[in-house]
Amino acid sequence: MMTKLSADGFIREPEPKQPGFAFFNLAFRPMFLLGSAFSVVSILLWVFSFNGYFVFEPYGGSYWWHMHEMLFGFVAAIMAGFLLTAVQTWTQVPSIKGKPLMALVLLWLAGRVLMLFPDIASPVINAIVDSLFLPAAIIALAIPILKVRQWPNLVFVPVLTLMAIANIVMHIQAQTGGAIQQVAYFTVLLITLVMCILGGRVFPMFTANGTQTQRVPSIAWLELFSITSVLLCVLLATGWIPVGETITAVVFIVAGVTNFIRAFRWRIWVTFGTPLVWPLHISYWALSIGLVLVGLAQVVDIITMSQAIHTITVGAMGLMILAMVSRVSLGHTGRNIAVGAVMNFAFILLALSLLVRVLMPSLLSSHYILLMLVAGVMWAVAYTLFVIKYTAILSKPRIDGRPG
Repeated sequence: MMTKLSADGFIREPEPKQPGFAFFNLAFRPMFLLGSAFSVVSILLWVFSFNGYFVFEPYGGSYWWHMHEMLFGFVAAIMAGFLLTAVQTWTQVPSIKGKPLMALVLLWLAGRVLMLFPDIASPVINAIVDSLFLPAAIIALAIPILKVRQWPNLVFVPVLTLMAIANIVMHIQAQTGGAIQQVAYFTVLLITLVMCILGGRVFPMFTANGTQTQRVPSIAWLELFSITSVLLCVLLATGWIPVGETITAVVFIVAGVTNFIRAFRWRIWVTFGTPLVWPLHISYWALSIGLVLVGLAQVVDIITMSQAIHTITVGAMGLMILAMVSRVSLGHTGRNIAVGAVMNFAFILLALSLLVRVLMPSLLSSHYILLMLVAGVMWAVAYTLFVIKYTAILSKPRIDGRPG
């Protein structure tokens, strides 16, 4: 199949062999598109209200809403879309689709609407509706795995269950006025653990396939230590293990350095000419650096926890998700796994957003609020380009005529 690249940088593919609407054929289609579109809306609402352009009073207040919706609105949707699609490949058992998938999407969408317009229902109803999405996704994920007794892939069920519990705790805190930072940070690190697991599974393969180079063989002890060290960070983030700031700092720094060594072995330097691969490497470097910064924030004053966490959320999550949804959407619709200049620009823009959000406030502290606006708009533009590019791809049937 010949790849045609137009002047605007979009890859032109043949039309699907069978016309039709395929939006609910597999979970990645609606969850990737709607999750990405929602991230644009939520980021813009947050940064413009933060800059004082309007008064924003969603459920839980604007600060709670921003943290909650980026984690349990945006990231949870993408994770559900990815896992509920991947489980069909892992197990060869059909995953959720059609009307059940539509119901799951509507449940997620109902949560977003109620969080944004809290006066529609009571706070308790709002919390219940929003809290049902992850359990429903967990059931849909577990059924195919249990059918074939594929126990290794069951690891994602307890992770999503912990996220579901964290979501409930955040709702309790929203209604009781409790502190929300710790549970939000715990959720960020839990998602970081998922990124570590998935990164080790697919990044070396994606690098080899995308760059036409030899795959880097894994080192068993390094793989194990990379994941277990992040798991220990997750446990420390609960606050249940009574250790001092120094020990916490050491654990996070060791986890960051270990994962940096892991990422360095994947040879980022061979990826710079491959737009769908280099963002994955940059995101994993951001993950590693973010863990180190979380550790340093425990013991030094020049690094804030906000900088450390946003290194992970913007640099690792934001860039990894944008690259993964771009790649998975192409692969699962039968298209060439390649993008043009427009999506490459989106990746660059999101990488620059990380620098503006994390690094520039230290250099231009008097312009902090403006920098937040610039970083947010850069994120919004990057994900808007994905939505524009991929709406047709995610709505139409596979171009090779296969189901999916």
